[in-house]
Amino acid sequence: MVRPRWQGFKLHHRARAWRRWDQALALLAAANLAWVIFDATYLPLRNFWLQRNLYPLPSVPLAVPLPWLPDITPFYDPIKGIEPHRDTQAYVRHFQDLDRLAVERGTADPEVKRLFQEQARLTTEMITTNPFLNSGNAGALEKIKSQLRTRAGVDSAQQSADFLLSDRHLSQSDWAVERQFWTVKILPLVQVNTWRSIDANGQPTDLSWRIDTPFRLLFLFDILLRTLRLKRRYPAIRWRDALLRRWIDLPLLLPFARLLRVVPVTERLSRAGLIQLEPLRAVISRGVVALLALELFEVITVRVVDAAQQVIRSPQLPQRVRSFCSYQSTDVNEQRELAELARLWLPLLLTQVGPNLRPQLVALLSHLLQRSMERSVRPEALRGLPALQRAESELSLQLAGGLVDSLIDVSRGAGGRIGQKDPVLDSLSTQTLDRFWEELARVLDQGPILERSQDLLASLLEDLKRSSFSQLRDQGGVDALISELDGLNFNRTESSTRPQA
Repeated sequence: MVRPRWQGFKLHHRARAWRRWDQALALLAAANLAWVIFDATYLPLRNFWLQRNLYPLPSVPLAVPLPWLPDITPFYDPIKGIEPHRDTQAYVRHFQDLDRLAVERGTADPEVKRLFQEQARLTTEMITTNPFLNSGNAGALEKIKSQLRTRAGVDSAQQSADFLLSDRHLSQSDWAVERQFWTVKILPLVQVNTWRSIDANGQPTDLSWRIDTPFRLLFLFDILLRTLRLKRRYPAIRWRDALLRRWIDLPLLLPFARLLRVVPVTERLSRAGLIQLEPLRAVISRGVVALLALELFEVITVRVVDAAQQVIRSPQLPQRVRSFCSYQSTDVNEQRELAELARLWLPLLLTQVGPNLRPQLVALLSHLLQRSMERSVRPEALRGLPALQRAESELSLQLAGGLVDSLIDVSRGAGGRIGQKDPVLDSLSTQTLDRFWEELARVLDQGPILERSQDLLASLLEDLKRSSFSQLRDQGGVDALISELDGLNFNRTESSTRPQA
């Protein structure tokens, strides 16, 4: 049984150590790639990491809480230079102070009433100034306004805030219920508003390079180590060529376009045997190769047919025919090789292959002679006599045998003479061929046959080119070719694994 390419052999101790090193580096590269994806998506998904609520249907206000996820924003916000917005942060702190006093003293306390009025003023100011605009969270303010209007049943968001925080409304409702609305519906939307600091270059602060730099240094060390291993295995290879062998690892060293690291990470995981990509690669490469094969065949066909048409349409065609003469050839070795091949194969065909075909040739020629005698020699009244039929069969067999034997004797004699070194025969054969090409070129030069032949041959090649393309299209293209390959592979597998009787 043939071992698949993706199943390796047993490794010795040193090779196993290097394999474990490669697997460890592949796992670290995979971890780095996961962090790169997280870092690239942190800003768009910061609200998710902050609230840890999943909205499976964006058009439906259905939230799936994920409390088991940790709140990573306090740790990762400084890396991205993200800080809470001062205005919204003051709004949240003021509400927390208000809530603490309202729980301790009640909503009828004068100090608490003053804080409610101040909170209503801050809400109106937040709606008016829109501090969410610069942070790209303008949609959060719209959600806050929608929640206020829905809660108060008023069309104006400012009037809704004044009503929900007024003494008349708070005296008629329980603060525990109102508190639940503000802490669950409003404050999480207020807390998403942030601002991002700017570095010395005028760009948003991003300190993720501090996390990525140790990984890049480790990858650089591994690339140099792989280069050293390759140099020790093949001492004649140059350091530059050995280093270029790891060109696929270049994205691991770049501080930009870090998502391209998926290519070297996938290659490392596959080579380390941690993931299996060879069957997938075989399927993809089969489709690509099939497509390229069809395209390449079409291009080659067009180029070959066009070149042949140019040669045929060329007015220098007689000169090209005349160039086949031996005295026109500049390659003496080519002429000598052709003569040696002819001297080798002609005696073989005439002295060994031909005589071994004697029974078949005799039977064929005898049958043809007998059919000829039945039509021409024998009268109509005598065609039904068995004795006459047997006589004709014997006669045709003897005639055919004698004729074939004569031809075989002639071929053996000719083959024996051709196999011998005969300078006169070689000279006569060369002169005959040269005379043939000369006469053919002269006839093409003199008469109107050349132009007519060129047109006919060019049209024939054009029809051949069109018919070949139409046949390729009728066969179904790449899909049909892949299906045919699958059928051949599966049939071969079944026939090879079928038990023999």
